[in-house]
Amino acid sequence: MVNQSSRWIEDCSSVHGVSSCWDGLSSDCSIQPEVEQDRVFLPLGYEPGYDYPLLVWLPQSADTSFDLGRTMMRMSLRNYLAVLPAVPSDSESCFQAIDAMVDRYSVHHRRVYLIGVGAGGENAFRLACQNPESFAGVVSVNGQFPVNEGLLGQFECVRSLPMMLCCDERANAADSLMARDIDKTLRLFHAAGGLLSLRVYRDKSKSGFPRVQLADIVGDIDRWIMDEVCRVPNDQVTALV
Repeated sequence: MVNQSSRWIEDCSSVHGVSSCWDGLSSDCSIQPEVEQDRVFLPLGYEPGYDYPLLVWLPQSADTSFDLGRTMMRMSLRNYLAVLPAVPSDSESCFQAIDAMVDRYSVHHRRVYLIGVGAGGENAFRLACQNPESFAGVVSVNGQFPVNEGLLGQFECVRSLPMMLCCDERANAADSLMARDIDKTLRLFHAAGGLLSLRVYRDKSKSGFPRVQLADIVGDIDRWIMDEVCRVPNDQVTALV
């Protein structure tokens, strides 16, 4: 599923002090294949006593080039635990991966974030809206919000769930299908009072790729999530006098 270099695994094993199941899966690891070595990222200097935010990555189903380790190295070496479910398009597989991470590592139960790419972004929106109390936020990179699926059924929970949609300027062109979907999505969230942040990226590449690459966006995703993690709840805000 993941193109993970053996060199990166070796480096992480020595730096992070990962348990023996990273070198060759132990009997305990073999019954939880959803956390095999190429689908888990541990932060640099991992501290078992600190509850980390958990990022659940959902790439496109056919994307065999997605590299969890390299993506997280570009995003943040220290801030997060991360996992790639065995079947990113399957909700049961996603929750199995989350449960396995919670059982094995120090995860903050209220800071689990979904990040989807392309069709995986659409799946991330869908999964988060169907289970809003299970997630702290959701990010979609060039993945449309399923506006016609009635996903705001759990209205009170969904509208308070932070969401971010990242897309490139070509996808947001006035004559594009995605632009019309984005317009519908913005109108829907405005009417519902939902929390949706939209980021549009200028395509500066000369390589002919139709979309801005994920590497160009992960820094903003990191800042957005950390802003949410550090946000003071409204009921805990102290007035200045």
